[in-house]
Amino acid sequence: MEETNNFSGVERRRNSAVKVNQREAGEVAVFQELGKALTSSLQLDQVLRTIMEKIDEFLRPDTWSLLLVDEAKQELHFELAVGKGAQALKDIRIKMGQGIAGWVAQHGEKVIVPDVSKDTRFFSKVDEKTMMETQSIVAIPVRFRDRCLGVIELINCMGPDGFQGRDLALLEALADFAAIALENARHVQRIHELTITDDCTSLYNARHLNFILETEIYRSQRYDYEFSLVFIDLDHFKKVNDTFGHLMGSKLLAEVGEKIKTHCRLIDFAFRYGGDEFVLLLPQTSKESAIVVARRLHRLIRESTWLQAENLNIRVTPSVGVASYPADSRTKAELLHLADEAMYVVKNSTRDGVAVTNVGLLPVP
Repeated sequence: MEETNNFSGVERRRNSAVKVNQREAGEVAVFQELGKALTSSLQLDQVLRTIMEKIDEFLRPDTWSLLLVDEAKQELHFELAVGKGAQALKDIRIKMGQGIAGWVAQHGEKVIVPDVSKDTRFFSKVDEKTMMETQSIVAIPVRFRDRCLGVIELINCMGPDGFQGRDLALLEALADFAAIALENARHVQRIHELTITDDCTSLYNARHLNFILETEIYRSQRYDYEFSLVFIDLDHFKKVNDTFGHLMGSKLLAEVGEKIKTHCRLIDFAFRYGGDEFVLLLPQTSKESAIVVARRLHRLIRESTWLQAENLNIRVTPSVGVASYPADSRTKAELLHLADEAMYVVKNSTRDGVAVTNVGLLPVP
């Protein structure tokens, strides 16, 4: 009998060891997979999807979510949510410090709550929205260096023995991978922005104009749309540089660019084409509508007072040209040339006016 008990004990220990080894092998595979995802792809979705799958596989929560910090609004929003009530979480925003996730984001510390009814930080309105009953929460900050980028939150994942130290270590490691993926994605986004924007004005640059113009021609051909280009050149801009210096000239360009941008529709594109030239691409806009826009911008620029913060109070006038697709041309190069040529009609005659391809110089209203 004693031999049988000894044998059973040995067998239990052997089975336990096998389970531990299997768990360790599984965790190693997880980290290998995540490392491969991080080094082979800069796609944030791919890395986060892998993390999502592994949290679900190893920890089995009712619901788990990744909340990201919106630093400008000092809020958290649900970037990913999986499990019961996940769909209802998409529109919820949580203030920094609010609820357990908000507390974790604000303090950058992990929190394990076996019973939320005993924790005053618990934010019950999320349960009301999702129609769930939260019993326990594990929340881990997603940190990169000294910044909290977000929070991974697991709902109802604790067993009878609580949340095991090994599970916590795995979750913290997954949070580190998520932080690296998020920071990589931000760097890629910033690099992309730098390649398509103009340093001086923060408008799109000429390189991006060529790309957007090709895209708009394709779209307009396919759906039988019109669109228009408006070229703007500042008159006598060289005098500003010569009189006040290139730094003030750059500030003037930045102010004009910002003014143009704020008077665009959401679907419009504003570019600094080069020097003191700006271009507006107006999707789904006929020549007649583009003329209205061109006149309005012409009046806006000539009637504004610039560099007021520097006490210079400069006034400038623009020469403006308009060309439209398909009325004037169906090719990118020709359309750019025609809009530029219309602008030079003004530049080489009266300045301070608007000219339209195949129409000519417009009378001053």
